[in-house]
Amino acid sequence: MKEVEILAIGAHPDDVELGCAGSISLSISQGKTVAIIDLTQGELGTRGTAEMRREEALSAAAVLGVGQRINMQFRDGFFQNDEAHQLALISKIRSFRPQLILCNASHDRHIDHGRANKLVNDACFLSGLEKINTKDSKGNIQDPWKPKLILEYIQWMDIEPHIVVDISSHLEHKLNAVKEYKSQFFDPKSKEAETPISSKNFIESVSYRAKNFGRLIGTEAGEGFTSKSLLSTSNLFDLVH
Repeated sequence: MKEVEILAIGAHPDDVELGCAGSISLSISQGKTVAIIDLTQGELGTRGTAEMRREEALSAAAVLGVGQRINMQFRDGFFQNDEAHQLALISKIRSFRPQLILCNASHDRHIDHGRANKLVNDACFLSGLEKINTKDSKGNIQDPWKPKLILEYIQWMDIEPHIVVDISSHLEHKLNAVKEYKSQFFDPKSKEAETPISSKNFIESVSYRAKNFGRLIGTEAGEGFTSKSLLSTSNLFDLVH
């Protein structure tokens, strides 16, 4: 694994695309390096299979220009925020050494999303402690590493954001990445059972949610994030657009 500036983490393949793909695409266009971690394979999903999700996730990453995407293979629906899961995630955080983490919201429709949020936040804190020992894939002892900021992307629930990123020029990239998950979302020819995310209304909502966030900041499209940390700036004009 190569070090990156931004690490996006999702409970399931497609969480990152739905929540923050536009911000990822924007950041890459600005020269930032990005990696994605999927905590589970989404194997409990009603439609498709874990193998399909893996292929779709890699295709979506390619659309966004993300060169590194790994899957932790935690149990979909049953992973826990415990020592074993924390240590496994800490090892990845210390390998990627990101400045910024993007993760699931603190509460959402799917129970895994809130659990993933707590796991990521706790792992980021613990990753900075010197007396917690982890090893990389080659067996080398890792140095502690604590990301500077965690932003939580908004996916299903109508959560009031603390900050909105203007993704107007990258909305199409976001939508194209989401559409790579063909087994999960609206397909009038599909014979599989309907789910809350397989309706035409849901896939259209990805676009109109982004456009509504854009409306709030006076642009075409946006992505909203919350933060448990106080957001700050050293230049007031960084807030002017």
